[in-house]
Amino acid sequence: MISTSQGSDPHCATISSSSHEEHLPQQMEFITARPAEIEMGRKHACSHHSNEDPTSPISTGSSRTDTSLFIDQLSMALPALRPLHSPAREAMSSERKMSFLCGCRLYPKALIWSLVLSSTVIMEGFDTILIFYFFTFPAFKQAYGTPIDNTGYQISSKWQFALTTGAEAGEIFGLLMNGFLADRIGYRWTLFLSLVFLFLCINLLFFAVNIQMLLAAEILCGIPWGVFQTLSMTYAAEVVPTKLRAYLLSNINLCWIWGQLLATGVLRTLVNNTTEWSYRIPFALQWAIGVPILISVLFAPESPWWLMQHGQQPQARKSLKRLIAEGKVNVDETVAMMDYTNKVEMYLNRHDGGTSYISAFKGVDCRRTEIACMVWVTQQVCGTSLTGWATTFYEQAGFDVNKAFDLSLGIYGLAILGSMVSWYLLSRFGRRRLYIVGLCALFVILLIGGIIGSLPTSKGQLWTLGSLLLILTVVYDMTIGPVCYVLVAEIPSTRLRIKTVVLARTAYNLAGILINWMTPRMLSATDWNWKGKSCFFFAGTTAFCLIWCYYRLPETFGLSYLEIDILFEKKASVSKFHELRERLRSVGYFNIDSNERPASDWAGF
Repeated sequence: MISTSQGSDPHCATISSSSHEEHLPQQMEFITARPAEIEMGRKHACSHHSNEDPTSPISTGSSRTDTSLFIDQLSMALPALRPLHSPAREAMSSERKMSFLCGCRLYPKALIWSLVLSSTVIMEGFDTILIFYFFTFPAFKQAYGTPIDNTGYQISSKWQFALTTGAEAGEIFGLLMNGFLADRIGYRWTLFLSLVFLFLCINLLFFAVNIQMLLAAEILCGIPWGVFQTLSMTYAAEVVPTKLRAYLLSNINLCWIWGQLLATGVLRTLVNNTTEWSYRIPFALQWAIGVPILISVLFAPESPWWLMQHGQQPQARKSLKRLIAEGKVNVDETVAMMDYTNKVEMYLNRHDGGTSYISAFKGVDCRRTEIACMVWVTQQVCGTSLTGWATTFYEQAGFDVNKAFDLSLGIYGLAILGSMVSWYLLSRFGRRRLYIVGLCALFVILLIGGIIGSLPTSKGQLWTLGSLLLILTVVYDMTIGPVCYVLVAEIPSTRLRIKTVVLARTAYNLAGILINWMTPRMLSATDWNWKGKSCFFFAGTTAFCLIWCYYRLPETFGLSYLEIDILFEKKASVSKFHELRERLRSVGYFNIDSNERPASDWAGF
């Protein structure tokens, strides 16, 4: 998002100013051309330009494809783009050559603000997992359950399903509302008002006197939770440059894990408490977690992309300055890049301006919405719902309740480790490859789990199933878990990002309601009694998602939002996204001389 000023840092990448307006069309020519045609174009160009390097992947020949003509037509149709060409391409070139640590040095404030807004996900991870654990707390069951034959109290499966899905229903309403509110009042104020509303709803949770009041509180709390699920993603995607997007977006998965780990640790200390405070204290802690986040959000800068899309260029410039290291970033070029991308997207979505929910299902944006929705639904149907039952298998194998909680802490520790490993994998292997490899690994694990689950029940079988679910947790949090957030934020157009992300998360929640209804019945001895054989079902859904990803999921690694826009507009196949990435990787962006690229991600620190 941000370009370096020329000469501001001798270690950060610099930009050649020659012929920027000529190179983008020529670099993008291959999108609709076959490899043989591209090679013929190179030879033809070399015969007319003897001073060019014949081995260069970029030529300046006179042959032109419909992609280069498409970009020229944009300039003809939109004269306002012409003065933006040079500075916008300078900004994109700077991003292309920026190393990871150089990016961190150029705008640590953007990183900090992104982490602050992502901390709302920590709060949500803490909140949403409480109710699942409370179903096993004696005091909670006594307060909201029904007596069972003088043996204690129990919350019926009907009410358990209502309490868990009630929150998800509230989240869906909050998601759809978020799409309208964020588009009208901005990300910062939408998040601030959602936090205030959540604090009011926590009162209902804390003082609930019956299970009906508790259900109402869960539904109402779900509304701001739905906002948290998507707004932190879109904000992070818009305040950091291409080089840092994967790290900040995948960090959202880590925030979920931290929240769940914190909740598990708190409940571990209260598991033997038989008073009402065993569940009221965790409810009250939500206020303590949320207050510093609320204060911080009040002072956060608005997304400069949002301001640009709403015609507030002076405010976008001011917001941008609050996100960067003073004096080290060329603000004019970065603003020009945002303005250029915004004008191109407005032109491509000229039927209605491209900011409504309906727009997400029109033209090429329909394909982008499909990809975002399927990527997030994959998270739900690849067997991850079974990971929460690993402790159940260990309990059946002889673990007591306290040790089961300790095991849960260990599971979250493995998940954190997997998420951290994903940062390295994302920078090396991209998004698509990691997603497909992760699904392959999960398919094999689930297939083995189904085979073991078909064997006669024994302690050894239960231990093996529990251990396989631990492995599944690590693989998921190295691949599918964090990569999903990166893909869902990168695939939509900038003008439709908030709407597309909302629709994708809504699809995720709807799939979650179905999976949450099915999984307990699969494992319950009094219902379907599939037990370990449930892995076969999820192996089948994982195989379906794997096939879909292979044919439909493009690679967005290293591409700017403008490049992604052009590829979708040209209806480029999945392989063309990968081709563009490889060609940009083999040469300096906007420069034939590949020596200008930094030697590694760690250059410039």
